[in-house]
Amino acid sequence: MQNHIQSIIQTSISIKEAILKDNSLLEGIAQVTEVIVQAFQQDHKVWFCGNGGSAADAQHLAAELSGRFYFDRDPLFAEALHVNTSYLTAVANDYTYDHIYARLLKGKGRKGDIIVGISTSGNSGNILKAFEYARANEITTIGLTGETGGKIKDLSDYLLNVPSKDTPRIQESHIMIGHIICELVEQTLFG
Repeated sequence: MQNHIQSIIQTSISIKEAILKDNSLLEGIAQVTEVIVQAFQQDHKVWFCGNGGSAADAQHLAAELSGRFYFDRDPLFAEALHVNTSYLTAVANDYTYDHIYARLLKGKGRKGDIIVGISTSGNSGNILKAFEYARANEITTIGLTGETGGKIKDLSDYLLNVPSKDTPRIQESHIMIGHIICELVEQTLFG
């Protein structure tokens, strides 16, 4: 069992090493950071969405921005779109699950805002619909996906695709990338 544990850890390390060597992905992280900073400087909002573990990651990253990361500072308007379960279940029931994020983005999102969609496959129907709405309404789309980018790739203004097809390893890297962005946003705005 210890060998298997070591193998899992080594795989996670190998993916992070691949990210470290991918200049295009590193530049993408820097660009996304700049876009988020500019949005906050112009009093826009950053919305997050995902499903399952990626929903937890979306909520986690929104909390890092709206609460605090390394030091005490003013809160930033960042929110995960799935935190209202009454809304979520009503829209999923009355329309379909694919409409949960697009409909809420229509109600809350404004031109100049950002939506960050987290999907390991890049094919989550509810994120695709939200990105379609966003693109039609001048809301910037940022996709965090796995290796191929899936269908979200074509709807993302910025795509950060982790070089892996292994869902848990992709999610680990999404949190690492998200933490890097949160740290740099905080440093830029408040440091």
